[in-house]
Amino acid sequence: MTAETMFWISVGLVLYAYVGYPCLLSLIAALRQRPVQRGTINPRVTFVITAHNEESRIREKLDNTLRQNYPADQLEIIVASDCSTDRTDDIVRSYSPRVWLVRARERRGKEAAQQLAVRAALGEILIFSDVATALAPDAVSTIVENFADPTVGCVTSVDRFVDADGRPSGEGAYVRYEMWLRRLESRANTVVSLSGSFFAARRDVCSRWVPDQQSDFRTLLNAVYLGYRGVLDVRSIGFYRNIANDRREFPRKVRTVVRGLSVLGANVGMMNPMRFGLFAWQLASHKLCRWLVPFGLLGALIANLMLIGSSPFFELTLAGQAAFYAMAVAGWSTRAQALRIPTFFFAANLAVFTAWLRYARGERIVSWSPSERVSSLPEARRLQTSGGR
Repeated sequence: MTAETMFWISVGLVLYAYVGYPCLLSLIAALRQRPVQRGTINPRVTFVITAHNEESRIREKLDNTLRQNYPADQLEIIVASDCSTDRTDDIVRSYSPRVWLVRARERRGKEAAQQLAVRAALGEILIFSDVATALAPDAVSTIVENFADPTVGCVTSVDRFVDADGRPSGEGAYVRYEMWLRRLESRANTVVSLSGSFFAARRDVCSRWVPDQQSDFRTLLNAVYLGYRGVLDVRSIGFYRNIANDRREFPRKVRTVVRGLSVLGANVGMMNPMRFGLFAWQLASHKLCRWLVPFGLLGALIANLMLIGSSPFFELTLAGQAAFYAMAVAGWSTRAQALRIPTFFFAANLAVFTAWLRYARGERIVSWSPSERVSSLPEARRLQTSGGR
């Protein structure tokens, strides 16, 4: 392979992952749309909150959940404690009988704790939400309406990600891009991933629970495997803030991707188009190609260095790459707001590259520590009191 061929393949991979796939999705969505047949229904719902040492936030989360305007006799709330060692369990017990506690005897990770809740759940629909996520009062009733459509197996919410001062961050821009992509996927066929902070699924979808695999990604795969689809409900919003310590965001992203690679590796057969049709292409494009972007970036840079002097065009592209990485590094060191997007893009792909190295070494992450996010959510609090969207 020549350096020029390597350069164009690498650039093509990056552009396909971020631009080509959405463009093709837009075309498919224009030719065939799959609207969700929503309806006002009140099935029995189990609301699962997973917690590990959350004594400082669990009360606020439970109060937020208990304010849901869903029939109280149809809403079961379970807190799955991943062997908490602080006062989390005692606080949860003080909410009895409206709230149930299931406790892991040993710390085995988020999904293992969630499995305990799934086994204890009585609901037809199971909703999963993180302690740090605030919801509007109609969040449960809104997300449940989607299950009036028998083709829907799971529903994902919209992430609303803001900085401590309430403004969208670099990741906020990326999250908005991801939500736009999920809208396209939902219209064309099915989403490929769920928001772990707030999602819902049918009970039979959760029956295939795997205690050592990322629950949001695996739940979507379970739904598709069973013949359902996953959809995005733009009316269902989970409000959460940035990691309190930006330096801890990088290892969190690495852990997330390692766990995602583990799920994809265990379900590689779902990229078989002969069996899973359009979804196989979606899974390969959204997940695999996106996680291959760091190799595309590295390949483009190496090929560009090899092409120095061959033409003014490649000198210009090298200068462009150098300027981009310089902005990213400057943004990392200075935390300049104007450079947050290139900094985030660089850091996110460096995290993916690091995750590949750790995955290749055989590392599989099961245990978890909740991210320290800034507390107090003004926008979510306003929604909680107004009940509006």
